[in-house]
Amino acid sequence: MEQRFPLTRGSRVVLATKNRDKLEEFRRLLPELDIISLDAYPWVELPPEGDRSFRENALSKARACMRATGMASLADDSGLVVDALGGAPGVMSARYSGQDASDADNLRLLLRNLSEVEPSHRSARFVCVLALVAPEGEWVFEGVCEGEIALKPAGSNGFGYDPVFIPRGSSRTFAEMCPREKDIYSHRARAAFKLKLAMTCGGGLC
Repeated sequence: MEQRFPLTRGSRVVLATKNRDKLEEFRRLLPELDIISLDAYPWVELPPEGDRSFRENALSKARACMRATGMASLADDSGLVVDALGGAPGVMSARYSGQDASDADNLRLLLRNLSEVEPSHRSARFVCVLALVAPEGEWVFEGVCEGEIALKPAGSNGFGYDPVFIPRGSSRTFAEMCPREKDIYSHRARAAFKLKLAMTCGGGLC
């Protein structure tokens, strides 16, 4: 029997992250939902992210949040996959230069590791896996944005690796774009679109 998709327009859902940038981005991408900050549930402890897959990390966080709150919970795990680095930083994107690394630390290490790589071989992609866990079941949506790594940072918007990621079809980094322009390309926007489609279709195929 097919699971009933639990979200409709106006549904309340907890976003399993303490990252304010992600919260703002998902609220912008999913205005149809009433997205509650994890700050409203200070007792919730999210499990540490592992090193196996984006999917496993996203599901683990969403499951923990749903168990603790009893509410439908969304969690994402996102990262940058660079071909010349064998897929690194990948699931370790937020911890690329250490467990307590800052965005600036990770960015410096990435560019240092790519310093000998020619511009034509700096292909990369941002990946987002968005997991929804609710009493009715579990759903997973994936978004991918292909692009390349710039030779040096540019722009002051966004966060993470945005200053060096140029999406395919553009000549500017994510950090040089306003939020609405970034949403045209971004991996999170593509994952969020698939969730919206599931809402429209009741979890089935349109």
